[in-house]
Amino acid sequence: MKKFRKSHASMLLALLPILLLQAQEVNLAGPWSFQMDRLDVGIQEAWFNKPLDETIHLPGSMPEYDKGDIPGLETQWTGSLYDSSFYFNPAMARYRQPGRVKFPFFLTPDRHYVGAAWYQRDVVIPENWRGQRIVLALERPHTETMVWLDDQLIGKDSSFCVPHRIELPSTVKPGTHRLTLRIDNRIKSANVGQDSHSLTDQTQGNWNGVVGTMTLASTPLIFLEDIQVYPDLSKREARLAIRLENRSGKTMKRLLRWQARSYNSPTSHETDRHSYAVTVPDTGLTVQLTLPLGDAMQTWDEFNPALYRLSVELLAGTTTQQTKSLSFGMREIVCKGKWFYLNGRKIQLRGTVENCCFPKTGYAPMDVAAWERIFRICKRFGLNHMRFHSWCPPEAAFEAADLVGMYLQPEGPSWPNHGSSLGDGKPIDRFLMEETKRLSKAYGNHPSFVMLAAGNEPRGRWVAWVTRFVNEWKASDSRRVYTGASVGGSWAWQPANQFHVKAGARGLAWNRKPESRSDFKPSIDTVSVPFVSHETGQWCAFPNFSEIRKYTGVNKARNFELFQEELALHDMGDQAAAFLMASGHLQTLCYKHEIEKTLRTPDYAGFQLLSLNDYSGQGTALVGVLDVFWEEKGYCRAEDFSRFCGPVVPLIRTSSFVLTNDQPLNAAAELSYFAAPTYAVVQPSWTLTNEGGVVVAAGTLPERPVEPGNNISLGDLNIDLSFVKTPQRLTLTVTIAPFNASNDWDFHVYPATVAIPEPGDVLVDHSWSPAVAQRLAEGGKVLLLCDGRVEYGKDIVNTLAPVFWNTSWFKMRPPHTTGMLINDHHPVFRDFPAGFRPIVQPIDTWFLSRKIGLLFEAKVGAGRLMVCSMDLERNLDSRPVARQLYLSLMNYLQSNRFKPAFTVEAKVVEDLFLKAGQRSNTFTSDAPDELKNLVH
Repeated sequence: MKKFRKSHASMLLALLPILLLQAQEVNLAGPWSFQMDRLDVGIQEAWFNKPLDETIHLPGSMPEYDKGDIPGLETQWTGSLYDSSFYFNPAMARYRQPGRVKFPFFLTPDRHYVGAAWYQRDVVIPENWRGQRIVLALERPHTETMVWLDDQLIGKDSSFCVPHRIELPSTVKPGTHRLTLRIDNRIKSANVGQDSHSLTDQTQGNWNGVVGTMTLASTPLIFLEDIQVYPDLSKREARLAIRLENRSGKTMKRLLRWQARSYNSPTSHETDRHSYAVTVPDTGLTVQLTLPLGDAMQTWDEFNPALYRLSVELLAGTTTQQTKSLSFGMREIVCKGKWFYLNGRKIQLRGTVENCCFPKTGYAPMDVAAWERIFRICKRFGLNHMRFHSWCPPEAAFEAADLVGMYLQPEGPSWPNHGSSLGDGKPIDRFLMEETKRLSKAYGNHPSFVMLAAGNEPRGRWVAWVTRFVNEWKASDSRRVYTGASVGGSWAWQPANQFHVKAGARGLAWNRKPESRSDFKPSIDTVSVPFVSHETGQWCAFPNFSEIRKYTGVNKARNFELFQEELALHDMGDQAAAFLMASGHLQTLCYKHEIEKTLRTPDYAGFQLLSLNDYSGQGTALVGVLDVFWEEKGYCRAEDFSRFCGPVVPLIRTSSFVLTNDQPLNAAAELSYFAAPTYAVVQPSWTLTNEGGVVVAAGTLPERPVEPGNNISLGDLNIDLSFVKTPQRLTLTVTIAPFNASNDWDFHVYPATVAIPEPGDVLVDHSWSPAVAQRLAEGGKVLLLCDGRVEYGKDIVNTLAPVFWNTSWFKMRPPHTTGMLINDHHPVFRDFPAGFRPIVQPIDTWFLSRKIGLLFEAKVGAGRLMVCSMDLERNLDSRPVARQLYLSLMNYLQSNRFKPAFTVEAKVVEDLFLKAGQRSNTFTSDAPDELKNLVH
């Protein structure tokens, strides 16, 4: 019994520091009194001294608890609208009705409120906190806070990025006190820009509230205010910069003790414990210390994200008064030449842009598990990097990225454009500099935090400002690399940048046949620092209407509902799933070709996709192969995407994916290699398979050593195709052993010589004419080859590449289609009967959902008509696809299978050549920067 009691006492003693630590913090989560201050009179009327009318739960936001106004036509949104036709177009009137307003621009919150709101509750200061320093910490308010304790204003803050911390007065006594928050989400004098993802309704929404942890905490009067860790891999140690503050008014002696232990690693490592005596003046003190790690030191990267947990104790004599622990990783990143080097190894950034799109809550997740899920999805899709567009994620995101091994680029919370500017002497200049200092202090120890930018695409005299920004950061903190701003192609070059995030070296030719011979070398050849592409991709797919049911939180997909109704009104509602799949496969193909073109480019340091998942605002930009919830849509799996996007990617250079059987398949094989081993010997092999999966040719290429880099030549392929007798799709697959990395490309091979049949009893013409009308009236067959001659629908521009970003944001600028549904491009068929389906049907922008036909057949009177708006006549000897299609088409017309199912009036067909198409009017004179600057 005595032994048991002794053990029990030992357990209690062991738990005592934990219990004491817990007692130093009060959780403020729970019900709070609440009141909206619509007239902004709360300060004048001293609302901090009166009970508030309603109740709300914190942490949380007003929309989560149905506080605010139901959005309507009068709602003043935070964000730019470049297509205001919704408010004026008669065709949109049905969506402007009270009680069923459906906005097409972005998701619609259940509630919306911009202004001041007050939150209040009683708090109890424990007796054992008497004589202690007491701090209120609110992890993520949105956005400006003012705080009263009883009737005293004790502080205010306005950070978008870091917790708001406000010290209570030293005179506060234990007992019950009234704590009042006034939170204001209006844009302030330090205008970050209405489209900044830190507050815009385009993405997370301009909500009001507090999320994350909310605490009152006590510390001793002499306390650990900040600890920054600076790894030095060459010395196998870390430098510690420890800031001690002193509120006692006296110079006091203290002892610091520190130690680190590894975690998130298969092997454990514990450093020695070190101690250092300090004398802390009443002004405080910053101490520079060293943490030796020795030969057992573990480094952090994307493949082996080993971490350390540092514990620092502050002692008075032998009594521990405060303990702080933090996570860090032994990681260094530098820019050398055109590449990034992490821990001495060349790395490539394969990233996506995160835009703070979280529909269920309307704000970013505050828990590690949610972010870990997102980052692991990114890794499965071959990515290792994420840029946070004009916002900074919370602590949980950095913790998760540390664990998973992701390279992060947070930004200052600003897109200083569209009503704001940078470098013009406005309050935003100072605010943005101070805000990035605060976020660096809060998150700077995380090894995943490898890059920093001030924000996105500024206007004003911004180049001089970002030059100062980068120079100051380079001089003060070498733990990461810096760029002034992430910008589009028409923005100026930033001379001080350690690396560039810039457009200009991205995209695909809008209306040119696919090839893989070219690269972006001419666009970046003269750039002397690492170049990362800005917002690569932006290829759209059609909306996934089955996704609507997922919007169970504060933001609803009323835009999707509108698009779905429009499709049904144009008699194509039953084709929605087919449109999604067809457009999705084209979207994936575009991402494949653009990413591969980037990987083929010499010294291209990385890319940032816009984006792996959908973007819910700016007109609704369905640019992801994943939906906004980071879930697959059904047409592209991680294992498909990672074939052309990952650490090890085989590539080919070839001039055409369309060949005839008298041409060999010529391709130069290359490798993009950024796997974990810094040296490897690889064995490339290849196969050519037919549509049935049968291998029709195979071979190997010479074994060779590789080191991290791209443009690694693997050898040339020269495959004889004379065995092809009929049109075939052949798939070339290149595999890299021992990494089991494969990539593949489809080639379409046609016979070199084709006998084109004569028209026979088919009348071939190019527009509606009396001869055409007569032949049809007599029961004959007509083929109209009307490329370039159709009037009704010529305003619809169709290209091989689909819609870029979305047509609404770009004021209905072409291209207008997202691919083709082929049963297998051009006029609108609003007047055709319900159920009519073209054989080749381009998929129109979902904002208009016009029924378009590139190839269709119909019964007209007693006759049978085929209409084709493709060019099937010019230069057929050099256009095997057009030649083959003409052959197939003519054979069909001369067969007894030519029996159109639908009847169309002759006037409808005649109108295609006479009737003017409808022109779009966006009712907005302003335009996005890309159109102002005439770049994509």
